Amino acid sequence: MVADGLRRARRIVQWTLYAMLVLPWFFAGVNTVAEVATGTVQGVRVLFATAGLLVFSWLYVRIIRAVLDRRYARREIVAAAVVSLAVAIVGGVQMAGWGLAPLVWLAVAVLGVSRWVALLFGAGTALVLTPLAILAVATGHDPTFPADGDEATMAGAIAGVTLYYVLMCGLFPWTNRLWVWIWRLAEEAHAGREAQARLAVAEERLRFARDLHDLVGHQLSAIAVKSEVAVRLSAADGAAAREEMSAVRGLARTALRELREAVSGYRRPDLTAELGAVRGVLEAAGVSCHLHLPYREMPQDITPVFAWVVREAVTNVLRHSSATRCDILLRHTEKEAVLEVRNDGVGPSASGTESAGNGLAGLAERMAEIGGTLTARPTGSGEFTLRAVVSLPVPGSGDDARPAVCSAEPARAGEQVGADA
Repeated sequence: MVADGLRRARRIVQWTLYAMLVLPWFFAGVNTVAEVATGTVQGVRVLFATAGLLVFSWLYVRIIRAVLDRRYARREIVAAAVVSLAVAIVGGVQMAGWGLAPLVWLAVAVLGVSRWVALLFGAGTALVLTPLAILAVATGHDPTFPADGDEATMAGAIAGVTLYYVLMCGLFPWTNRLWVWIWRLAEEAHAGREAQARLAVAEERLRFARDLHDLVGHQLSAIAVKSEVAVRLSAADGAAAREEMSAVRGLARTALRELREAVSGYRRPDLTAELGAVRGVLEAAGVSCHLHLPYREMPQDITPVFAWVVREAVTNVLRHSSATRCDILLRHTEKEAVLEVRNDGVGPSASGTESAGNGLAGLAERMAEIGGTLTARPTGSGEFTLRAVVSLPVPGSGDDARPAVCSAEPARAGEQVGADA
């Protein structure tokens, strides 16, 4: 789910950056329509400018993709600079028209460079465009301003064009940089979550190794020493050697028992710890998690199985749903204990048929061992509910246990019903 969110963020940023291409196309189209209406359009000029703008748009798209992949496409940027300048010159360097192409190039050329380099790009673009725009106004090639104006009008037009390009070259470099910065933050947050998960696994391995060393290390060292003593005594004093080997046998049994206890402790999850862990994982993935817990402790016979149910249910929520909210409810009476995990990641019109996957089938087997039932189905109102029920007291033997039922109502393909562990 996190990866899907990262891809969705990339698409949003990518299309937001693409949207800047609308500016030169829109205003160039408006100017062309105005020229057609006034009978001043030059077909060859418009044709060449349009072809150049098409090439520039293709280069712009390639540059954006390279930026999002953390590459600086130098060749495409240089080619786009030449093409955008040619488009502006052929089109007439209008303030709101073909002259926008170099400004759009500036907005994308500064992505991936330092702040000072971006300022130099803006200053250089202003130094190139401003004289061209002034020349277009002075010679009457810019239809935005009248060619037959007096000196005061012409001076005002030149001052306006100069101010316009200076301001635009100062502002355009920072428009796209904000979105790229947001994308970089999203990437770093995703990488941070992955690093945190890897660190948690590494810490767990270290803890397990430390526990094994503390539990078994002493006994194994004692076994080695006493075995060596027994070997030395075997020829001289058989009775003493037998006593040492008896002690070795006792140490080996103790080590084996402690090793089994350690492994059993790792295989039997703690319900309280599991609830805290899944809540943190859900909220880190952007899913609001609400715990509804009883005021008294759950029976110890069922908490390990409920911990497995919670883990599997939340795994399916993260992998196979688009949930934004997950509710985990625990309650028990003298007759039964109930666990419900509900999320809003199912559409109201579920269709299709999915069989229970390995994950839910495994949970059903665990529930069967304590005489419980497991159901998993969409509610029809946009929610998916996984419900585990165990009758109390828990049967003492497998013969008394009722077979578990794992039912899955019709759900859309890809929903959590068909998920594996």
